[in-house]
Amino acid sequence: MGVPNSRDCIINNAIENVIIPETKHLPHIEKPEEINAKIDAIQQKLIEKQKECASCLDQKFHAKDGKRAIVVCGGTGCLSANSKGILAEFQKLIKENKMEDKVTANIVGCFGFCSQGPFVKIFPEETLYTKVKVADVDEIIEKDIIGGEVVDRLLFVDPQTKEHVQKQNEINFYKLQKRDIALHGNSEINPEDIDEAIGYGAFQGLNRALHMTREEVIDEVLKSGLRGRGGAGFPTGKKWSFVPKTDGPKYMICNGDEGDPGAFMDRSIIEGNPCAVIEGMMIAGYAIGANDGYFYVRAEYPVAVKRLSNAIKKLEEIGLLGDHILGTDFSFRCHIRLGAGAFVCGEETALINSIEGKRGMPRPRPPFPAVKGLWNCPSVVNNVETLACVSYILREGWEKFAAIGTADTKGTKVFALGGKINNVGLVEVPMGTTLRQLIYDIGGGIPNGKKFKAIQTGGPSGGCLTEKDLDTPIDFGSLVAAGSMMGSGGAIVMDEDNCMVDVAKFYMTFICDESCGKCSPCRIGTRRCLDILTKICDGKGEEKDIQDLKELIDVVRNNSLCALGQTATNPIVSTMKAFPEEYEAHVKDHKCPAHVCKNMMEYYILPDKCMGCGLCQRGCPVGCISATDQPAKIPGKFVLKIDASKCVKCGNCQAGCRFNSIIKR
Repeated sequence: MGVPNSRDCIINNAIENVIIPETKHLPHIEKPEEINAKIDAIQQKLIEKQKECASCLDQKFHAKDGKRAIVVCGGTGCLSANSKGILAEFQKLIKENKMEDKVTANIVGCFGFCSQGPFVKIFPEETLYTKVKVADVDEIIEKDIIGGEVVDRLLFVDPQTKEHVQKQNEINFYKLQKRDIALHGNSEINPEDIDEAIGYGAFQGLNRALHMTREEVIDEVLKSGLRGRGGAGFPTGKKWSFVPKTDGPKYMICNGDEGDPGAFMDRSIIEGNPCAVIEGMMIAGYAIGANDGYFYVRAEYPVAVKRLSNAIKKLEEIGLLGDHILGTDFSFRCHIRLGAGAFVCGEETALINSIEGKRGMPRPRPPFPAVKGLWNCPSVVNNVETLACVSYILREGWEKFAAIGTADTKGTKVFALGGKINNVGLVEVPMGTTLRQLIYDIGGGIPNGKKFKAIQTGGPSGGCLTEKDLDTPIDFGSLVAAGSMMGSGGAIVMDEDNCMVDVAKFYMTFICDESCGKCSPCRIGTRRCLDILTKICDGKGEEKDIQDLKELIDVVRNNSLCALGQTATNPIVSTMKAFPEEYEAHVKDHKCPAHVCKNMMEYYILPDKCMGCGLCQRGCPVGCISATDQPAKIPGKFVLKIDASKCVKCGNCQAGCRFNSIIKR
């Protein structure tokens, strides 16, 4: 069968009973022998359950009982393209054909390659079908499930070789990825089935942690080199170590308030394997001495909230959440709080205020949450991806995690890759992967042969990196040195048709809308920055505006209360540094080189290309296109022209022209 993949290794480990050490006594507690025996009995039940669940998964992946498995992507992107209807059709046809003993059909988490969804995967052959519709299900059942014949037309077609690719790991999009840490099990297991999560390794890390002292758990995470994946990149174990070792309530908080434009990393992790995040929170809770954990997830993520709630409920039912977990003195409960979509609540103190029922506004620091957080008690806030990595570290050991990445930044990073890129989707790459590899090898390059211009990393708080930065390795230090930042994991690609002044304006508009208004440097300063950028994009800019922007940037950056304001001007700074000529063209020549800013561009019909067909005329909402007396190439037709004084610059004419005779200038 060749080299076993990580999935098979996990299952084999569970079956071979390597989950729980042979230790009969928990080093951090002293109990009578009869109680130790009771603990052993409780833990043995989990061992047996893990064996049973792993065996069922093994059958699913390898059809050892002769039953094949159909899985359908259940991520939000594919659900929006009716993957739920696809699954229902599979289940209906299986029942109608009386094939329940031959094949199963269910959902899994996000496959990541969003531009090719909805996905259907068939085990044990691991055939991956892309862009599946409900109408395709009958053919898959008839040809593949019954006839054993691959449906070639639904396979991914390699854009270079034009060959059909049958297996997921043979597609270039996946080859450079390592999707088994934060995205562990995401396209393999049913996120609504706790048994599949347990069979795939869930709570092995928790079991190991409960046989260690709290200090040993923190040390394990420190040695792994894990840094917070929420943006700041602070060492996770060090953050835990700041919590005072005193009696009294302490709280773990999971930050699932993912607010960056185009970001969907945390949502997908929760949707695909909620147990991994719950387990990470439980391990963190044990390490800091907390008995309660709060998931703060925005209400706009209904699928994530539903699956998280379902997982918590089922774990409580089987005793993996609640009092005396696995017979030890460790008790832990999980709670969910819904955010209202405020970007500022991604800042940990604003998030804490929101959980308490207050307005989501940052608190002055110090004191830091580790000392005085939720309800004035010591608290630790980690984001979704960080906690998913914690589960991996305690399950596999710190050495395995630390072996991935760079000297400065260990492990992997999940990115939501979007914008002007062929392969839009969710990727998990080893730290040290270059931006060039991310954009071209994984992302498939820029659509329509356009030229790459910039990539925005770090969301609204990040910066734009250009072609000269493409060989920058993805790690915290390298991205900052290049003029951007890691952030939570958004990666927006831009091409030659993007105006970078307009890009800065877009992000500043977002920041102004999301500012909580508590401090005047952010509330007023960002608004003034937006006013100046709007003036420039409207063709009314002056050279003085550039100097005013620079002065405002310093004021906002140095005087804002929280990170939202302190980093708010980064998109302006990075675009001014990388594209000074575009700012100069806007304020000196009153021209937009990319022809994006409407007040500084016009649509123009090329007389030598115009056929006089009239399609542009019919698409014009204001009737500003008329015929000239110049004959067109089509006999009896005349070249058309656009009255710039009446044009509303909607672009309908250019979109409707079949002869590429309409340009922006």
